[in-house]
Amino acid sequence: MSEPIPVTRTTDHGTAKLMPDVDRERAWLLTVDGAPQSYVDLDAPTHLEFEYARRLGHVLDTVAEPGRALDVVHLGGGALTLPRYVAATRPGSRQDVVEADRGLLDLVVEHLPLPAGSGVTLHAADARAWLEAAPPSSADIVIADVFGGSRVPAHLTTVAYARAAERALRPDGVYLANLADAAPFAFLRSQLATFATVFQELVLIAEPAVLRGRRFGNAVLIGAHRPLDTAPLARRSAADAFPARVEHGAALRAFMAGAGPVHDENAVPSPEPPDGAFSIG
Repeated sequence: MSEPIPVTRTTDHGTAKLMPDVDRERAWLLTVDGAPQSYVDLDAPTHLEFEYARRLGHVLDTVAEPGRALDVVHLGGGALTLPRYVAATRPGSRQDVVEADRGLLDLVVEHLPLPAGSGVTLHAADARAWLEAAPPSSADIVIADVFGGSRVPAHLTTVAYARAAERALRPDGVYLANLADAAPFAFLRSQLATFATVFQELVLIAEPAVLRGRRFGNAVLIGAHRPLDTAPLARRSAADAFPARVEHGAALRAFMAGAGPVHDENAVPSPEPPDGAFSIG
């Protein structure tokens, strides 16, 4: 059998590269303009390599009873890691993937095809525009993992965007977002304040060193209208190969104290990661 070789292609929004993992026979790393974007093992779709993806997986595992099919919207496609995970862990789920870079979708589907019957529908569209046109109360989960290069686009950080996401969710639905920041957390705190205008419950998952301001890193924001069972989520996050802390309630309100919500007229992208930071979108 011939050895898999890297694939490089200029897509609509950058230069994408698929690189085989020498340690796993059918595993691939996707980078865009040199920034790691996704990791997929075609033989093990439940394997989540990146820290933030594992944390999103913990939420997906605990947000509803195990195995229950869900309607999931993924904003940002990457190599379709989480859609593959949901298809494997929650068979029968209906999933929409919204990715602005059609060329990237074409590359991924060509070289890392989805399994038959995966229930995944791909849409080449802007995330916010697609959400604003989506049927109301049509999704159980909305996952935002949209990075332009290594930054969250400004128009996906505002109250108007948060309202569009909330509108697409069912009353018991849950919003998840992969964000990245460092102390003093101006961006992360503003995002918590923004989504607090829309959702009654907020939860944040991040590595303790990030929350202590020791380094730039990813954080998962969770929003919902119903109380979330954070105990199993905290246990899974703490026991993970990349341990993380779950913040909610009074501690989270103290963390975001003084921050104001973001509106379209004053929105900016998330901060540029420092040289050498491993920020993944």
